[in-house]
Amino acid sequence: MVRVVIFDCDGVMFDSKEANRAYYNEILRRMGQREMDPQELEFVHASTAQEALRFLFKRRGVDLQEGLSKAKEVDYRPFIGLMKPEPHLRELLEAIPPDVKKAISTNRTTTIGPLLDHFGLRDHFDLVISARDVSRPKPHPDSLLRILEHFSLMPHQALFIGDTERDERASRLAGIPFVAYKNPALRADYHIDDLLEILDIIRNKRP
Repeated sequence: MVRVVIFDCDGVMFDSKEANRAYYNEILRRMGQREMDPQELEFVHASTAQEALRFLFKRRGVDLQEGLSKAKEVDYRPFIGLMKPEPHLRELLEAIPPDVKKAISTNRTTTIGPLLDHFGLRDHFDLVISARDVSRPKPHPDSLLRILEHFSLMPHQALFIGDTERDERASRLAGIPFVAYKNPALRADYHIDDLLEILDIIRNKRP
């Protein structure tokens, strides 16, 4: 029986590529650097902010400390409006049975709170674990294990919905059944293209 549904944020709850593209390109623009190429965008989309910035600065030969200092001048919040909730996200959150907890495991840090507030979703979740809440972000399983511990649950009592190899690996290491969203290339217990399919999985796993 499913007792908690765990959501990744970027790529599962929100289409955030345009927001991430605009944010990191603004940092690069202020440093006189070229915009990201498609490969760089894919990397930063699945990474923590620190990982993304280190990656971008290293590729451009930018001094890391100088780059990180400049990045602090750029606030992510003005770019949140570029994010788009995935179809049926709110409907799913409202339809999940009340005895099933809802949690988020994200590699975001300080932006997850303002993001949930902007879209009025904070009250839909029982627990949010960001990269700053654990010593090792995904693909390590720490955030998922933290959620299991918080609710005193076993791995088989959870579902984790993700869309990247980092999510897949974290789920596997935590022993949690993995739901791959819009990514058939991932190894997963379930593959879905519509978030409402989660309701069928929950129903089918009930005794």
